Amino acid sequence: MNFMAAAVRGLTSEPLSDTADGNQQSVLDQERELIGELRAGREQAYERLIAEYQHPVYGLIYRLLGDATESADVTQEVFLKIFRNIATFREHSSLRTWIYRIAVNEAYNYKRWFSRHHRQEISTDPAEPERGTVWQANGPSPFELAAGQEMRAKVERALTLLNPNFRAAVVLRDIEDLSYDEIAAILEVSLGTVKSRILRGREALRRLLTAEFENEAQSAWVHRGLGLAKTVD
Repeated sequence: MNFMAAAVRGLTSEPLSDTADGNQQSVLDQERELIGELRAGREQAYERLIAEYQHPVYGLIYRLLGDATESADVTQEVFLKIFRNIATFREHSSLRTWIYRIAVNEAYNYKRWFSRHHRQEISTDPAEPERGTVWQANGPSPFELAAGQEMRAKVERALTLLNPNFRAAVVLRDIEDLSYDEIAAILEVSLGTVKSRILRGREALRRLLTAEFENEAQSAWVHRGLGLAKTVD
């Protein structure tokens, strides 16, 4: 998927509907098999789970937090929680939906904890420098391969400026390519709320990117003008 095209779909009249996956039953059967092996404590099942979900879970958390080290730590917590709670997973949703719900909740919990902790640090030590944002990923994903590095960086920066609720919905839909029903289950909100957040998030993202492109074009025009003035002089 070309993420840039997906990110600005607020400009188009994309229908808010999902298409059925012909391999859905096969995927569900594989998930049930994996869940059974995890509950049986088979080591290969844990390795398979990590191999399949480590990168997408890290990518999701990274785009919600914007810090590589913190995202890696939270990803570890997510898998620990999965291992501890797999026996109580009721299978009312898919395994992926359950895992992503844990990931989103852990990212939100970390942000709340960090916000409180950071405020305390600022109040006790004003000289403490603010934590910077590191834009790097843990290996290439389909999103990273599809989009150019410069454009991807612009979109990533714009994502951090979105309302967190909008950002989560847009990331889950346009980067993770989840269905609206899955996103509703992950975020534990109604389907209408999911669709509203995606549309509003895309529109906000479009405005941010449009403003950045206009600023860059204006800056380039000024630089060209200065260069021409120097030539005339």
